[in-house]
Amino acid sequence: MNLFDLSEKKAVVTGAAAGLGRGIVEGLLEAGAEVIIIDISEKVNATVKELSQDGVKIHAVQGDLSDRGKLKEAFDKAVKLLGGNIDILINCAGIQRRNKCEEFTLEDWDAVVEVNLSSVFILSQLAGRIMLKQGKGKIINMASMLSFFGGYTVPAYAAAKGGVAQLTKALSNEWAGKGINVNAIAPGYMDTSMNTALINDANRNREILNRIPAGRWGLPTDVKGIAVFLASSASDYIDGAIIPVDGGYLSR
Repeated sequence: MNLFDLSEKKAVVTGAAAGLGRGIVEGLLEAGAEVIIIDISEKVNATVKELSQDGVKIHAVQGDLSDRGKLKEAFDKAVKLLGGNIDILINCAGIQRRNKCEEFTLEDWDAVVEVNLSSVFILSQLAGRIMLKQGKGKIINMASMLSFFGGYTVPAYAAAKGGVAQLTKALSNEWAGKGINVNAIAPGYMDTSMNTALINDANRNREILNRIPAGRWGLPTDVKGIAVFLASSASDYIDGAIIPVDGGYLSR
């Protein structure tokens, strides 16, 4: 028996047109899952086309997770494409806004918290209702190093990612005994578009690299393995965990 086999499993991954989400989708497909990508970007269709191969089942749903009505529409469409079932939900969608705390606008606060935290709860609740009827399921949230630290000039993001960690534990407390594993991945400093400002800041880039024992920024391929693990039966007794994938950053 291959504990990591995802054949016949049906997955929904948000925010996966690029970056870490795309890397996770690649891992799920390689393990045999059927995948729906929900993303606001028009790139989602191109991404699905690029990843489509003989025998691979992957579909695109364009949806705006900052709008709760459109979020529900996108989720319902995804589940319909999957035949009414969902085995795996991976909440990867996220946005970033940067400014000094004293200048951070309420509009930016609301935007970041809505996409990075509120949509995670809403989607988890929608998927959870289906999974509870099935008696099984895997929900994987995307936490962050800022689930542990406060960061600089990103108060809304830090608050949202701290909330994701606590939400993961809260959902796990209620659903672990009902066959649903809820866990979170906490990526370290990853070389993605969300971190372009940090990468281009010579001083911050040097500070970050000096603290990473692995000596490099992470890549989307670095989260593939942990995502497949948490989506598979290999993790059936792991619940409420916030797992760092950070090159050792937290250990230093």
